[in-house]
Amino acid sequence: MSKSNRIVVPQAREALDKFKMEAANEVGVNLKNGYNGNLTSREAGSVGGQMVKKMIKAYEESVK
Repeated sequence: MSKSNRIVVPQAREALDKFKMEAANEVGVNLKNGYNGNLTSREAGSVGGQMVKKMIKAYEESVK
């Protein structure tokens, strides 16, 4: 079974990690490099939600 969320471009991992850290900082969640299994579902969801908001905003600005 293969992972469906694997990164196709290895260089993208660093950019995605930086993006995730920025989003976490914006919503007040303290992430550390590596495993963050101590996060609550609420904290993890708020980081993911912030990332999605930023991606949508970037897309909308690019189509103007």
